[in-house]
Amino acid sequence: MITAFLIFLPLLLTFVIAANYVERKIAAFAQDRLGPDEVGPKGILQPVADLLKLLQKEDIVPLAADQKLYLVAPIIIFTAVFAGYAVVPLTSEVVGSGAKVGVFYLLAIASMDVIGILMAGWGSNNKYSLYGSVRSVAQIISYEIPLGLSVLCVVMISQSLDLQEISFQQGIWADNYYKKEGVEYTNYLFGMSATGIETSGIFAWNIVRMPFLIIALLIFFIASLSEANRAPFDIPEAESELIAGYHTEYSGFRWAMLMLGEYGIMLLVSFLAAILFLGSWNTPFPNIGEFELAKMTSGAPGSIAGNLWGAFWLISKAAFFVFFQMLARWTYPRLRVDQLMSLCWKYLTPIILIVLFLCGIWRLLMVM
Repeated sequence: MITAFLIFLPLLLTFVIAANYVERKIAAFAQDRLGPDEVGPKGILQPVADLLKLLQKEDIVPLAADQKLYLVAPIIIFTAVFAGYAVVPLTSEVVGSGAKVGVFYLLAIASMDVIGILMAGWGSNNKYSLYGSVRSVAQIISYEIPLGLSVLCVVMISQSLDLQEISFQQGIWADNYYKKEGVEYTNYLFGMSATGIETSGIFAWNIVRMPFLIIALLIFFIASLSEANRAPFDIPEAESELIAGYHTEYSGFRWAMLMLGEYGIMLLVSFLAAILFLGSWNTPFPNIGEFELAKMTSGAPGSIAGNLWGAFWLISKAAFFVFFQMLARWTYPRLRVDQLMSLCWKYLTPIILIVLFLCGIWRLLMVM
């Protein structure tokens, strides 16, 4: 957890400030507007000005609110999201707890934010807040099914719940990792391909090694939008219907914590998608003959270059997903509640069950 505090907390705070500005510019681009352009060059200091204003606002507690639930809810939401970063491997060496059940822990702890959302809605004693929180509970619990099954597809292929082990399997340093762990492994699915040619770079990524995982990645991304309450799955907030949903009554620092939790879950699911499907902190460049591009753009595990390259690649891949999360918000209209549930139970869940079955067959065929 020390790693999470020293590295991921500053990273998250920096990300929130930068993402706020970038999202406004993406919204302006998508809707043919200007976006912030007054404070600082090109409006780049606008998020800083907003943050200073937000921190100076009065923390108002509604008179009829349940004060204990109302005050604690933002803390629970942010804590549940931030605790998930404890098992995220930023590089080959920089990882929080390094738990062998990191995937299970991350999915379990991150889903606890729904408790804080329900507390925020109920504690506010506001009908709009309550409607928003109840919607969020139904939405998050439903979409955890296809999201969890898409993650299970990768776990089945990788045969591991350790995010760091899954990361090593998608790069050129798998041999080093397993020798260090003292575990004997076979290269059915990673290391050397069936032709004996070294698999590296993008060719070692899970979505390339097992093509069915491309469908799992798409479903994971759709479900992650719902988990983060992002459009077109933002019915818990639904400004045109519920004012602002479960955080209608919040202001000042506690509202900032709610926004920090929302952007935090965006970055967390983006990190998870990059780790499970897109090679984690490994380079996308493969070794081609004498041109060892993979080694040149990755660095040896444990070295300074290895840590810098690893952090660069993982953050870049996560930023790729965050960009599309933001673009989706300003491109697609909000789904109705019945449409949202139909998409989950009638389409995403059956499709991912089929993909899970195909992943099992694929794994058996590779081992035989």
